[in-house]
Amino acid sequence: MTRVAVLKGGRSLERQVSLASGARVEDALERLGHHVVGIDVATDLLTRLRDDAPEVAFIALHGPGGEDGTVQELLEVLGIPYTGSGVAACARCADKVLAKHALRDAGLPTPDWVAFTETSFRELGAGGLLEAIEQRLEFPLVVKPASQGSALGIKFAQTPSDVPAALVAAFSYDHKVLLERYVHGRDLAVGVLSSEDGGANALPIVEAVPRGERYDFAARYDIGRTVFECPARLEPEATDRAMEVALAAYELLGCNGFARVDMMLAEGGEPQILEINTIPGLTETSLLPQAADAAGIDFDELVGRTLELAIVDPASAHAPRPGSVHAPIRRAAHAPPGPTT
Repeated sequence: MTRVAVLKGGRSLERQVSLASGARVEDALERLGHHVVGIDVATDLLTRLRDDAPEVAFIALHGPGGEDGTVQELLEVLGIPYTGSGVAACARCADKVLAKHALRDAGLPTPDWVAFTETSFRELGAGGLLEAIEQRLEFPLVVKPASQGSALGIKFAQTPSDVPAALVAAFSYDHKVLLERYVHGRDLAVGVLSSEDGGANALPIVEAVPRGERYDFAARYDIGRTVFECPARLEPEATDRAMEVALAAYELLGCNGFARVDMMLAEGGEPQILEINTIPGLTETSLLPQAADAAGIDFDELVGRTLELAIVDPASAHAPRPGSVHAPIRRAAHAPPGPTT
């Protein structure tokens, strides 16, 4: 039996999703025989951790404060092993702009974009560049905060007149936003799990087919708003390429434990990486558990494997690893190839 602190909740806008993820993880850990201490992260976190003295922390926090390296750094100072990626990987992936620069520099596909801070608009006159940016990126555009998840704050600008309101909405969530070329195509998610040998395995691909126009916050978490196909019905070549790209991004950014790589696949085109989630949702409707289940890994096993990676060798689990843009495709055990259409 291991004493496990499940960190959940927090103060981010994804608090409710995190509470649901955390509750589900707690149930799984209890079924696995561990002693579980649930901690709704707040200003007393340090006191709670010292008083409860966990042997390991399972991080089920989403968004700023939990997914950006903040709580990971605190746990490292306290000497408490934790699940998931380390500080540097979390910081890189949480900032979509930093992640996209790393992807582009490594030759991995991601939609073209331009990023701005509030300061650049207020003090440097960046608003005067909107016309040139719109010509470069073309319409429609996706306008989104740099460091929010769950599709929070994302707006679609169909015409130039839509951009100012979309920017205002995005800036209400973050001090930095990006305008990104819209990719019309299929919404895919590739889950990746680390293995004890230091490698990583791609899970069966999930395709989200929203019943509405967009795969937004409600479509992600309201049961019945989206149809999920797993494995996604892709041609074998498209499946292999999406997995290859996801694994390369996972390695490049130094992820560990698990992650979910979200991408768009245009018809006849290259998969385009949108973002990498280092602590993907673990709710009933979340994509990573669906992908794991399709690979023959039930939720309890997924949680147990993630915890074991943190316990066995916590030092190496979060050590930086050299990235590779040529990561070989490794499918998770029992994962079948995606069926063709």
